[in-house]
Amino acid sequence: MIGLLVAREVRRALGASAWLPVAFFLLVATVVPFAVGPDARLLARIGGGALWIAALTAALMPIERLVEPDRADGVLDQLAVRRIPEEVVALAKIVGHWLTFGPLLLLAALPGAALLGLDGPLLGRTLLTLTIGTPALAALAVAVASLTAGLRGASALGGLLLLPLAVPLLIFGASAAGGEGGALKLEAATALFLLAGAPFAAGAALRALRT
Repeated sequence: MIGLLVAREVRRALGASAWLPVAFFLLVATVVPFAVGPDARLLARIGGGALWIAALTAALMPIERLVEPDRADGVLDQLAVRRIPEEVVALAKIVGHWLTFGPLLLLAALPGAALLGLDGPLLGRTLLTLTIGTPALAALAVAVASLTAGLRGASALGGLLLLPLAVPLLIFGASAAGGEGGALKLEAATALFLLAGAPFAAGAALRALRT
C-alpha cells in the first residue's frame, strides 16, 4: 500500500510543476555572484552555504500542494476509512516529495556549483551534505504542510514554521560543505532525528484535520 501511495505522490508532483523548486534553486545560485561580486575566493568560500540557502528556500515552494489538496478533496478521509495509519500516509508523502525534489536538486547543484566557482573537492562535499540533508528537508516540509493545512495563509505560515526548524540542518550542512570537521556527523544526526520524528508529527496533525 505504501508503494501505491508513494507512486501517487510522485505522479501528482510531476503534474504540478515539480521543476519550479529546481528553477528557483538555480535562480538563487545565479543571483549570488552578482550580489557578492567576481571575487573567486570569496565565492568559493561561501558557495556551499549559498547552495544550502537555495535548497532551503526551494523547499518552501511546494508546501501548499503537499497536504491541502488531499484534505480539501476528502482523500485523507478515504484513507482513514480504509484504516491506513496517518503515519504511513505521512511517510509516503515524505518519500514521494523527496523523489520529485531531492534528485532534481542534486542535479541542479552541478550547474549551480559551476556558477559559484566551486572546485571538485568542495563540490563533492556540498553534494554529500545535500544528499544527507534533502530527505530531512522533505520530511520537514510534509510535517509543516500537515500542521498548516486548511489554515488561511498556509504558505506564509508554513515558511515561518519551516525556516526556524531547518536552521540547525542549514548550519551543520553549510559547515560540513566548507570542510569543518565533525559538522557532517552533526548534520547526519540532525537529519536522522527529523526523519524519525516527522512522520509521527505529521500523522498527529493529519488526524487532527479530521476532528
